[in-house]
Amino acid sequence: MTKILVIAEHLNGKLNGSTARAVSAAAAVKPDAIDVIVLSDVPDAVAAEAAKIDGVSKVLTVTRAENAHGLAAVYAPQIAKMASGYTHVFAPSTTFGKDLAPRVAALIGVSQVSDVMSVEGPHTFKRPIYAGNAIVSVEVDASSVVVATIRTASWPTAESNGSAPIEAMSVDVPLPSHTRFVELQQGKSDRPDLQGAPKVVSGGRGVGSKENFEIIYKFADKIGAAVGASRAAVDAGYVPNEMQVGQTGKIIAPELYIAIGISGAIQHLTGIKDAGTIVAINKDAEAPIFEIADIGLVGDLFKVLPELEAAIG
Repeated sequence: MTKILVIAEHLNGKLNGSTARAVSAAAAVKPDAIDVIVLSDVPDAVAAEAAKIDGVSKVLTVTRAENAHGLAAVYAPQIAKMASGYTHVFAPSTTFGKDLAPRVAALIGVSQVSDVMSVEGPHTFKRPIYAGNAIVSVEVDASSVVVATIRTASWPTAESNGSAPIEAMSVDVPLPSHTRFVELQQGKSDRPDLQGAPKVVSGGRGVGSKENFEIIYKFADKIGAAVGASRAAVDAGYVPNEMQVGQTGKIIAPELYIAIGISGAIQHLTGIKDAGTIVAINKDAEAPIFEIADIGLVGDLFKVLPELEAAIG
C-alpha cells in the first residue's frame, strides 16, 4: 500500500501555494492515500485550506507551542515520527523544504531525493543536475521510505475543490533545545509573490544601480507582475537576496517572464527553464539570454521600457 505524507508549508496562518504543487507530484505516484501534515501552534486555518486541495485523503494537525515558528530542527523529529506507516514523505523544494527534508531523511535513516521534476514510478524519479543541463533518473530501493523535495516549478497547482477530513494528532517525541526562534526578517511588498506570480519582471547587472532599479519596479507595477533579479544584481547590492532568481535563488515558472538587462548566465537560466513565454531586453545582441528567449528586443532598456509602457497605456 502506497501512502504519501506531504508536509504543508505555511506562514502567518496561510498555506503556501507550494503545498498544492507538492500534492500534484504526490498524485503522479498514484498512491492509495495522500495525507497532508500541518504543524503549528494554531493549525486550524491552514488545515482548512489544505483540506480543500484535490487529491488529499486527510489532513493531520500537530498542535504544539513549539510549532509556532517553522523551525526545521523542531519540525523534523515530529515528522520523522509521523512518517511511520508512510511509503513517501514529500516537501516542496523551497527554502522551507530544503531546510527540513534533509533532517527528516537523516532521522529516518534514508537518502533524500532532491528536486523531483517528474515521476516515472513509485520509486523512480527524474531530477535536474549540472544547473539543469542534464536530467537524471533516480531509483530508490523499494523497501526504503522515499523522502523527496518537489521542484514546484515543474508541477501544476492542484485544484481546490476537495473537502478532506481533518484529524488532530499527538506526537510524543522530544524536541531539541539547541535551536530557538529569534525573529523573522522578510521584505514586505504589495506586489505578487515571486514564486507564485503568473508574470515576473527581472532586472540584471545591466540596470546599472539600485536607483535605476526603480524603472523595473515601475514597469512591473504597470503590468501587475512580481519583481525578480539576477544574482549579479543581488551581488551588486541593487536588490535584496530574496528577489534572486536562479539555481542559488528561486526556481520559478511564470506564464510570462521578462528579463531586462540580464545576460543569461546558466545559473539564472536554471531558475526560469519552466517559464511559459520568455522575453529578453538587452543591448548586447550576443547575450546568451536570447538563445532561450521566445521574444528578444535588442536595445537600451532605458529607452525600450518607456516605449513599452506607452504602448501598454
